[in-house]
Amino acid sequence: MKIWKLVSGILSIVLFVFVAFQSCAAGLANSLSENGEVSGSAGIIVAVFMLAGGIVSIVTRNSEKKGGNIALIILFGLAALVGAAAHGSFSDLAVWAGWCAINAVLAAFSLFKGKKKQQAS
Repeated sequence: MKIWKLVSGILSIVLFVFVAFQSCAAGLANSLSENGEVSGSAGIIVAVFMLAGGIVSIVTRNSEKKGGNIALIILFGLAALVGAAAHGSFSDLAVWAGWCAINAVLAAFSLFKGKKKQQAS
């Protein structure tokens, strides 16, 4: 899981740039069309959670403690919920929410795998 945390952290940080730019464009389109959607703002929130999750993932990849995995579950889980709930006409936000959900599930798997490993020894 150490390699996955490093790879997902780097990808999340790189994807932050794309999500942020897309969200700015979606927010501008929402403002100009006056359709009342908040998908651009939700995208910025998802992007910030992805950036924070990527940084936490890289920093805690070698940690044996549970705090890093719990933080990853919270950060990526919140990003997935916000993205899935408010994607509106910004359909790419559902894809980014899926990426965050995958990271949250793998962090939960790592958390429970770590517990079993500690109990066995």
